[in-house]
Amino acid sequence: MGENIVTMDPDAKNTQAVAVANGKIIAVGTQADILRHKSASSEIIELGSKALLPGFIDAHGHFTFQAMLLSAVNLSSPPVGQVTNIEDLKNTLKSHIAAMKIPKGQWIVGYGYDESLMSEGRHPTRTDLDAVSKDHPIYLLHVSGHLGSANSLALKAGDIGPDSADPEGGVIRRMADGKTPNGVLEERAQFAVQAKLPTPTPQQALAGLAAAQKLYARYGITTVQDGAASQPSIDLVRAANAQGLLSLDIVSYLYLQKPEQILPPAGEFGHYDGRFKLGGVKLVLDGSPQGKTAYLSHPYHVVPDGQKNDYRGYPNYPTDEVNAMVSKVLTHNVPLIAHANGDAMEEIFIDAVAASYSKGVKGKDRSVMIHAQTVREDQLDRMAQLAMIPSFFSSHVFFWGDYHRDSVLGPVRGARISPTKSALDRNMIFTTHNDSPVVPPDMIRLLWATSQRETRSGKILGAEQGIPIYDALKSVTVNAAYQNFEEDIKGSIAVGKNADFVILSENPLILQPADLLKLKVMQTISHGKTVFGPN
Repeated sequence: MGENIVTMDPDAKNTQAVAVANGKIIAVGTQADILRHKSASSEIIELGSKALLPGFIDAHGHFTFQAMLLSAVNLSSPPVGQVTNIEDLKNTLKSHIAAMKIPKGQWIVGYGYDESLMSEGRHPTRTDLDAVSKDHPIYLLHVSGHLGSANSLALKAGDIGPDSADPEGGVIRRMADGKTPNGVLEERAQFAVQAKLPTPTPQQALAGLAAAQKLYARYGITTVQDGAASQPSIDLVRAANAQGLLSLDIVSYLYLQKPEQILPPAGEFGHYDGRFKLGGVKLVLDGSPQGKTAYLSHPYHVVPDGQKNDYRGYPNYPTDEVNAMVSKVLTHNVPLIAHANGDAMEEIFIDAVAASYSKGVKGKDRSVMIHAQTVREDQLDRMAQLAMIPSFFSSHVFFWGDYHRDSVLGPVRGARISPTKSALDRNMIFTTHNDSPVVPPDMIRLLWATSQRETRSGKILGAEQGIPIYDALKSVTVNAAYQNFEEDIKGSIAVGKNADFVILSENPLILQPADLLKLKVMQTISHGKTVFGPN
């Protein structure tokens, strides 16, 4: 009960209290209305100055990947980690090996390094990592997830050498001789090394899921996405669900990697079994803008070392394969989400959806463009006509906004990164996300970045693309539920919906956007049970 209940339901009036029973909302109204439902066993939560909102929905992320990386070495730069240069990175790895007394031959896995934030402005190479250890295979995942760096032992394990050809949709970066791999692997070139990484035991994997759920719940999230999930990852979450180990709803999207891949029967998609749902299928069509592998229509503002001045990134698949995969998913009549970061790749994806729709093949008719970071105005017009949903990676504005402006896209294109206001002006349904583990699943920072558009340096990037707090909230509640085909059970505080709530320290709607970071998650409630905060 309280005066700061933000229902996100435009039809709700004078909401002072909410009643819950058996994990569902049974009444919304005045205190007098709700007290009629009180029984001897009822628990009453008085909000005071705190605010009650619908539980936040993770519109895009990688739950099982986040769970796995919680046991890896954190090589992130501030504010997520402490690495500011290559020497910091090497020392962090050395300290980890020594502290954990890791035997020779055992893999060392790190994540989160970001060359754009390290003083040298470059990726760690095999030479750097060999200096850490020649007795352990070392593999580091770039913060974007789209590149990695390996030492000599890790490259050998992946059978990558001077005579190795670049795989389709990937690049093996080379030393000055043009042949010897320098350790940095782009996009699908990573797969050969990643396939050799050690598999956690079932106990370790389940422990990782438990830790990841606590992380998400701490940020007010009640529904989590596992995008581009492998079949083993899906099986792992199903096993946890069968054992009653899920405290949040998990929606997995199967990773379709090639047109000929066989999909599960359509009947397996779209419905919950306990806390798990196979939501649909995910495609990963290009790379990362901050990694400079996203496929753009015009060259990068500053091209990567060794590339020609007209370098625009590259697609992960030829256009005919993109068309085939899009058609396959839509024909299967299951939801489709597709990673498309660069506007050239976004054009190919829109064309593929339009071509299928023109043939009467619309699937679930809510095709989602994941990230949509450089989507143009004309492309948003087409997406609106096709009822496509952009899911913007708008936390990028803070984490890499300066880098996008100064190196990736330049000031004009950089100012339009994640153009939420352009989508709002078209009355489009859109969502926003953190893409965890790329950045932490911090929903308050996401709301702030979407509204305020402030970069690490304190500059405002494309102020005209900032949107009101209420619309930012819609992107992680009402709209995110719609994206998941769950608008009937989630996204707002309304009778009949799941009792999924987040209690914040203040009402975000009465704050200025610049003050949103003052908000704290006090309690998270999923299906009527507290999963973070006071019990």
